[in-house]
Amino acid sequence: MGSNCQESSKSTIIPDSENTEAELRLTPSAKRQKIDHQIQAQAQAHPHSAAPEANTTFQHSKMSSTSLLETLQLEHVPSTHSVHIAVFRGVENAAFLHQQLLARNADFEYALIDAAVITSRLQVLSAAFKAITLQVAGTLKTPNVHSEIVYALSPASNIAEAYRRHGITPTTKDLVIVKILISPLDADSTEAARAEDIEKHLLAHVKGQPAPFTDETLSALTDWGRVRKYYKLNGVGWLDGIKDAGAKNKEMDTLVMSGMALRGV
Repeated sequence: MGSNCQESSKSTIIPDSENTEAELRLTPSAKRQKIDHQIQAQAQAHPHSAAPEANTTFQHSKMSSTSLLETLQLEHVPSTHSVHIAVFRGVENAAFLHQQLLARNADFEYALIDAAVITSRLQVLSAAFKAITLQVAGTLKTPNVHSEIVYALSPASNIAEAYRRHGITPTTKDLVIVKILISPLDADSTEAARAEDIEKHLLAHVKGQPAPFTDETLSALTDWGRVRKYYKLNGVGWLDGIKDAGAKNKEMDTLVMSGMALRGV
């Protein structure tokens, strides 16, 4: 969400809800074709950064010295940009963390995401990929790369609404925290030290239980009712016909990803 979220709350752009709902009624195979088409369009718009395939995890992962922080190097983005992700359950000081963002405290420049509206690792990594790509291209729509991650999670173009629905609030209980580090090309030797600093800062200021950044962890935290509301999935008839909960959630994750990819199309 970054430290400048309040400033962007003035945005009142309203998405074309009719087009969005029409897209979401497509079958899963048609949705995946739409995602492929959108990713190809983004690659053409930013030729300096090749886009990943829609069904690719597009990251090389390396765990840091503790289990708190997962450090990743995404493919198709500059090697100077590393992604660091932590998950906290049962957060007791969300109001304090939210206030640091409103106060534009640079020490708390993270993407602080409400885990209740996260459906998978891939959703978070896709948002990080998009935000980094826009940051490199100089076309961010929000104040910084971290607020752009939160905005990228939204299927709607209203920035203030994206912050409210996907970012931390004073009542948030579970958090996904993302930090993007940008290093000089010759700074590999300091990367581990910087990641360790992030861990220490989070442990010192987030009052919650660390958890691994896995699909299993995230699925236990997801509020599927909110997901269906925010991504306009309540009117998707064929989705309700799926009886197996796991299969239904997987299809909803696909629809969530397509909603993110198709925003503004």
